[in-house]
Amino acid sequence: MGFEPEEIATGEPTRSARLKWVVVVNDGIGAGPATNAAICVASATAREVGGLAGPDGKDAGGAVHPGLPWVGCSVLRASAEDLRRLRERAGGSDDVYVADMPAAAQRTRVYDEYLEALGAPPRRRSSTTR
Repeated sequence: MGFEPEEIATGEPTRSARLKWVVVVNDGIGAGPATNAAICVASATAREVGGLAGPDGKDAGGAVHPGLPWVGCSVLRASAEDLRRLRERAGGSDDVYVADMPAAAQRTRVYDEYLEALGAPPRRRSSTTR
């Protein structure tokens, strides 16, 4: 999935791009965790969807800045339930790339612990827990 070299049109408005890039974060978490989630899923998306980054740019002082996504990226917020439904719908489409960030990723500080938590069965609440 991604852009073919001839589709990369850095001189045109992003609305003309064949693919659109949207990051949707949980509106039930704070600004810091939401920003962290957006950056993490953007990193995964940039790795998997070819042609997102434009060419490097040089400023007036000669410093080179790495290419940024030429196609643009909208960042939206949604409820946890809306995110779940969106993930289900998008995951069932062949022409949609989904990079999600499960809550376990922000509860752990070691990647292997995240992978372990991700694979663990969900915890059940007891009837006395609210």
